[in-house]
Amino acid sequence: MRGILLTLGLVLCVAGLGCHSTSAPTTTASSAPPSTTTTFNGTVNVKSSDTNTFSVSQTGEVDVTLTTTTPASATLGLGLGTGSPCSILAGGSVTAQAGSTPQLTGKATPGTLCVQVYDPGNDTGPVTYTLTVAHP
Repeated sequence: MRGILLTLGLVLCVAGLGCHSTSAPTTTASSAPPSTTTTFNGTVNVKSSDTNTFSVSQTGEVDVTLTTTTPASATLGLGLGTGSPCSILAGGSVTAQAGSTPQLTGKATPGTLCVQVYDPGNDTGPVTYTLTVAHP
């Protein structure tokens, strides 16, 4: 009988109906926030790409921000990946215009990563860019 009551108590607790806590919940950080910012400058020609590599020292968040382009109205593709040549990770690419907030974010483990900047098919001439990568 005691086992049944204990099981019922756990079920109610999990369902949120019978547990009350007087202490504050604790959280455990699963990865480090960005602490290093690396800036890359380059040019992407029509139907081409430019790849930049950077090292991550610990597991954590990576934020990629396309900060400027010339011409200013240009749209470029951004891809986050690994290896050489750069192999873009599944779900690791976007098309973006320059801005001040990250257009691409993800989690990374220690190692060498790459960010690829590419013509998504709408550029009519070379586009120069500046991009920042914030990482642990």
